[in-house]
Amino acid sequence: MRKLAVVLALAFSGAAFGQTGELWFNFGESELANNGIGTPLAFGGTSSDYSLASDWRFSFRFDFNQGEHFGHEIQYAYNRTALKDNIPGQQSSTGMAIHQGGYNFLYYMFTKSDSKVRPFATAGVQFDDFVPPGASGAYGGGSNKFGANFGAGVKVHLHGIWAARLDAREYVTGKPSFGLAMNTGSLWQTEISAGVGIGF
Repeated sequence: MRKLAVVLALAFSGAAFGQTGELWFNFGESELANNGIGTPLAFGGTSSDYSLASDWRFSFRFDFNQGEHFGHEIQYAYNRTALKDNIPGQQSSTGMAIHQGGYNFLYYMFTKSDSKVRPFATAGVQFDDFVPPGASGAYGGGSNKFGANFGAGVKVHLHGIWAARLDAREYVTGKPSFGLAMNTGSLWQTEISAGVGIGF
């Protein structure tokens, strides 16, 4: 039994070496485009009578780096936005949230796993839970949509277990369906963020 354990350890030592985990906290901007989500009017409305506003976001990311150039990432992000009523004579803006979770594949370009600076490209899939004002995402009060994203970034080893990163990503997803008419097209979201993390 002991010999089997030694053989297995040697067989998988190459796979285990260089595989590291990272835990990150990012904060930045969430810029929304094509953000008109429809109209409550039965007649005479436009697709931009109600819209979503750009605002800030934060995220928690867990990265698992596999070998020299490949990695995997699971993330949760909270995006602050507002539901804007743009109908003349009744303009208003009420804060709301977009909860976001997903998986991304990471490709580290030009560098090895022990490099101090590691630029990367990324692509992945996510779901967005749009929670309108007065509702709770925990109790099914949101509108869930699936989407995809792509982008790039760079990680920089600072000292010991500490590192920093910059991310730029583009997300595309369906628009939330809050019972509005003329609710068509895709919502685009640009993330620009910076973060700090630890490796283990």
